[in-house]
Amino acid sequence: MQEQAIIESESKAALNYPYFTLGTHLTQEQKEFFETYGFLHFKKFVSRETIQEMLRESERIQDEWIREGRKMVNGVPIKYGTDVDGKPIVQRFAFLNQFGKVFNDFLKDPRLAALFELIGAADARIGENEKDGLVFNHYVNCTESNYSQLGWHTDALRDIFYGNKIMPMLNVGLHMDYSSSDNGGLRILPGTHNKGIGTLLFKKIYFLSHKPDKEEIGLSVEPGDLTVHDGRLWHRVAQSPYVGAKSRRRVMYVPIITGKFQPRNEESKPLFYQRLMSITNK
Repeated sequence: MQEQAIIESESKAALNYPYFTLGTHLTQEQKEFFETYGFLHFKKFVSRETIQEMLRESERIQDEWIREGRKMVNGVPIKYGTDVDGKPIVQRFAFLNQFGKVFNDFLKDPRLAALFELIGAADARIGENEKDGLVFNHYVNCTESNYSQLGWHTDALRDIFYGNKIMPMLNVGLHMDYSSSDNGGLRILPGTHNKGIGTLLFKKIYFLSHKPDKEEIGLSVEPGDLTVHDGRLWHRVAQSPYVGAKSRRRVMYVPIITGKFQPRNEESKPLFYQRLMSITNK
């Protein structure tokens, strides 16, 4: 099978894997690839102009939160840090869709609904008011940064901390910067989404382990690209080998989920994994 050859080569060279285009329906090839490897990479999902609008809006919200001294959004801690020029920045936003129209509009894109088929549940939905909502991660590698990498984890672990059984979910990422496989960025372990509960819970030490894996592949993205991975797939964000502006990588994530509706609000409290994420991965 051609895709298998590509992935095997990728696990060694971290260079090549198939790209797709997302329409209002998934193709059979896309569904089969996802079932086997647990991820998909769609090129040019939104325009560069839209990305620039999102970045400007995120900076407006960032300045507002800094002035307010906001600590949390719906019980999810905000991660602050310092940029390369010494300016304070937000390095992890949560529920950004509740603060800017351009982000809320993104979640209404009808093409995202095509992804529901990947988890095959009638109640599949975008978790705009659940989990952490639309998250914006701003990774930069400099002396005062508080967010330059993210340790090995799966997203499915969240269900356990919500007191639920593990349910099918997807994590959908919109990338805002160029990031090649030699500049840190998203690393995944293809196929680990369907290896059972033992692999899900114990393959790595959640968030604390950053060690490269010989089977991992690095995704090379451009502004406007969309990636999707199964919530059970092991992944991490590698630290850039560069220091300063060249290390900057910004990406938004939103979950597609199923099961019990569990919205969060300003009365919600942080869960253990949210506290752990807020003090690790510098």
